[in-house]
Amino acid sequence: MQNQRVFFVALILVLCVPCFAFAAKYVGSAACGECHEAEHGRFMQYSKKATSWESIAVMAPKLTKAEQQECYECHTTGYKKGGFVSYEVTPELSDVGCETCHGPGAAHAEDGDPDLIKRKPDQEDCVVCHNAARVNDFGFKPLVNSGAH
Repeated sequence: MQNQRVFFVALILVLCVPCFAFAAKYVGSAACGECHEAEHGRFMQYSKKATSWESIAVMAPKLTKAEQQECYECHTTGYKKGGFVSYEVTPELSDVGCETCHGPGAAHAEDGDPDLIKRKPDQEDCVVCHNAARVNDFGFKPLVNSGAH
């Protein structure tokens, strides 16, 4: 019985460790802009998402650390998903960026293959942040198509 448990644990490790090694990585919107200049330019110019960290910076003195971290889920890129960690560690992911909607872009940026990125986000992706509860809590108009491209 003990040998079976050891074998089972070893099997899980062998199968799962490569998954962590190949986990999708975030690169930040500036990397997207290297190839997608027009889209990136419009996003940076017209989308409020591109400067979403400013909302956190303004509110930070009034919030506890835990409350600030709740803001990160909608106001940064990839929080708790291998992306944004803190402004000091991952400043390139401190705003809502391209990868918030299109997914982690390292593989696509390296290879250029359009199949390695989510080209057209689904409505389900948007309602993670743009939902009725947040509209009621914060009184903002949910502009789910406001990516500016």
